[in-house]
This record gives sequence, structure tokens and C-alpha cells, in this order.
Amino acid sequence: MDMATAFSSINWLSVIAAAVSSFLVGGLWYGPLFGKAWMEAFGFTDEQLAGRNMGMVFGVALLLAFIAAINLEMFIGAEADLAFGASAGFAAGFGWVATLLGILYLFEARSLKAWGIDAGYCIVALTLMGIVLGAW
Repeated sequence: MDMATAFSSINWLSVIAAAVSSFLVGGLWYGPLFGKAWMEAFGFTDEQLAGRNMGMVFGVALLLAFIAAINLEMFIGAEADLAFGASAGFAAGFGWVATLLGILYLFEARSLKAWGIDAGYCIVALTLMGIVLGAW
């Protein structure tokens, strides 16, 4: 399938739902689930985080999640089912993102804890995105 055909067959409603699912997972992941551990792993304080423009952070994060959902939709294709979507999302999260983060974190001398939190989010978010995209 060529890129024009792949792009024209995108289910935009499922892409939006997948992007929102990733955004919501991020809110839980970096909030009540692992927020304090993430702050500790990266050396952030409440004061440092409070000084950020959260509207811009959330807006750009949602835009990036939307782009990731489009990419995953084009990767798995319009004919994907829930099982393939979940498998492809997991493979993308673990096989590409988590492993590449691991390389970066090794060279940046970041902790295994920091990698686990960020890589875990990527794996869960992309797997859920794949489920949403495959289910529709």
C-alpha cells in the first residue's frame, strides 16, 4: 500500500481516541502511579515543576500523542484487528521506543529506575493505542 492510500484510509475518530488514551495513561502514570518516583529519578522538585507552562506542556503532549497515533495507525493498517493492534503497539513500545530510550539513558548515565518509568509508559501507552486503533 502506498502512503497516499494509507493516509486516506485512516480512521480519524480512532486516531483521536488513541491519542487521548495515551494522554490519559500519561496523566495516571506520571501522576498517582509513578509521579513521585519519576520526580526523584530525574531530580525534580515540586517548585521546579510548578514553574512550567502546563497549558503548553499538555497541548504539545496531546499533539505529539496525536502524531504517534497517526503513525501507529499507518503502521498497523486499516484492516488490523484488536489482537494485531495490541501486538503491534507493544512491539513498537518495547522493541523500538524502550530499547532506544535504553541506549540514550545509558549514554546519559540515567538510572535504571528512570528508564523503567519512561519505558514502561511508552510500552503501556503504545499498546493501548494499538488496542484502540485495532478495535475500530
